[in-house]
Amino acid sequence: MPSVFVQGRPVDSYPQLAPEARGGKVRRVTEVGEEVLHKPCRDVTEFGPDLAALIDDMFLTMYIAEGAGLAANQVGVDLRLFVYDCPDDDGARHVGHIVNPVLDPLAPAGRRLLDESEGCLSVPGAVMDVPRPDRAVVRGLDKDGEPLVIEGTGYFARCLAHETDHVNGQVYLDRLSKRERKDALRQVADRRDEVFARRAANLEALKG
Repeated sequence: MPSVFVQGRPVDSYPQLAPEARGGKVRRVTEVGEEVLHKPCRDVTEFGPDLAALIDDMFLTMYIAEGAGLAANQVGVDLRLFVYDCPDDDGARHVGHIVNPVLDPLAPAGRRLLDESEGCLSVPGAVMDVPRPDRAVVRGLDKDGEPLVIEGTGYFARCLAHETDHVNGQVYLDRLSKRERKDALRQVADRRDEVFARRAANLEALKG
């Protein structure tokens, strides 16, 4: 079985960082509570160099922050778009971007909920169990406006669902009980400085 899928297609080999990151600039990651994270994003209607540059920036920002996925509103841009570099439970790596993503509804009979831990770059330092289906199908477009369908299982399905939530104005805390949400925000208070120090160190290493 191929070990890497780029934009849903198998490839023989792929660099450690997606090539897009080479042309990118690091952007500030928005945090829970900021308005842009809590309202649905606008559809992308213009495809061209500005969109491609945003995708480059998002890939680099995701790597510096040690994430598996990043939505545009996590860098303060209210557009329906996310990038990802994420393993599935079988060890295959999935890399790509998707514009105007829509998650297919799964028939209840075909979905198994997995209650596993989830983090978010916009909720720095917190990790909580969130129930998600073990399979996800996302439909959208690529940066050139061509139709795209991405399927994922296990951890990668979780990533696809999590990032599609972002473009719909939801963070994973919205799926938790009040008590769990409090716990998550307490974790942020305890660990935020440590997370930011690591991101700063990654940025310095990149410059070096």
